[in-house]
Amino acid sequence: MPEVVICIPTFRRPQSLKRLLEAIAALKTSASLAVVVADNDAENHAGFDLAEAMAPAFPFPLTAVIAHQRGIAQVRNRLIAEALKSDARFIAMIDDDEWPHHDWIAQFLRVAITTGAGVLQGSILFNHPAQADIVRASGPTTMLQGAGNLLIRREVLEKMAQPWFDPAFALSGGEDREFFVRLQAAGVSFAWADEARCFGDVPETRTSPSWMLARAYSIGNSDMRVLLKHRPKLRFAEFFKIAAALLLCLPAALLLAPTARRMMPLEKMFRAAGKLGALCGAQYQEYAIVHGA
Repeated sequence: MPEVVICIPTFRRPQSLKRLLEAIAALKTSASLAVVVADNDAENHAGFDLAEAMAPAFPFPLTAVIAHQRGIAQVRNRLIAEALKSDARFIAMIDDDEWPHHDWIAQFLRVAITTGAGVLQGSILFNHPAQADIVRASGPTTMLQGAGNLLIRREVLEKMAQPWFDPAFALSGGEDREFFVRLQAAGVSFAWADEARCFGDVPETRTSPSWMLARAYSIGNSDMRVLLKHRPKLRFAEFFKIAAALLLCLPAALLLAPTARRMMPLEKMFRAAGKLGALCGAQYQEYAIVHGA
C-alpha cells in the first residue's frame, strides 16, 4: 500500500496537468506513492482523459476520477475521500498549475518526522516577478497559507468532521483558509517545509494590475467570510482596520503614483473593500474564471 497519496485537483488545464504528472513521475524518493487526479470538468473531462491515458505507463498507481459538483472545495473533498480508501499514512496536495522539485516528497517526509506536525506546507517558487514566492524557513508555524503544496497526516483527516473543505467556498476560494482555521482550533500542529519545494505557473492574465487588485479584493472577501463563520460577533477593531485602510490607502497610492510601489496601498485598499463586501453579504467568485492551460 502507498505511504503517500498525491492528490491533484484539475479543471481545464490539460497542458499544465501533463507537466505536473511528468514531474511526479520523475520524483526521487524511497516512499511508496500513489496519485489521484480529480477532474472538476464533468462535461469535457480533458484532465481525466489525460490521466487515464498516462496511467498504464506511469511509475506509480495513477487513478483518475470526476468531481461532478463544480467548486474547488468539492474537488478537494473528492480527492480526500478517494485517498482515504487506501492505507496511506500521508496525503499530499498539489495544484494543477504547479510542479514539484525531484525531492519534494522526500523532503516533506523528512520535515514531518523532525517536527511531528499534523499538516505541513512547502514553499512555492513562481516564474514571474509579478507573483511573490511563498517561502518561509522550515519549522513549526502557527498558520499555513494555502492548499497548493501540502502534506497531511491521515489521522488529521480521519478526526475531522466532513466535509473537510467547506462547499460554501466553492468558487470564491478561501476553502483552504477555513480548513486551517478549523484545524488550528482543534489543536492540530502546523509546520513549514521550505525544502519541499514546488514551482508555480503565472499566466499573463495574472500579471496585470487589474487582476492583482481583483485578487486582493477576493482574498479580503474570503478572509472576512471565514472570520464571520468562526467569529460572527466581530470586535470594533476589525471595523476600524477596514475603515482606516479605505481612508488612508488611496492617498498613499496617489503619493506613490510615479513608482511601482503604488500597488501596495492599492492592494491593501482593495483587500479592505473585499472585507467590507463580505460584511454586506457579497461573495466574489474568483474561480469562475480559469487562467492558464
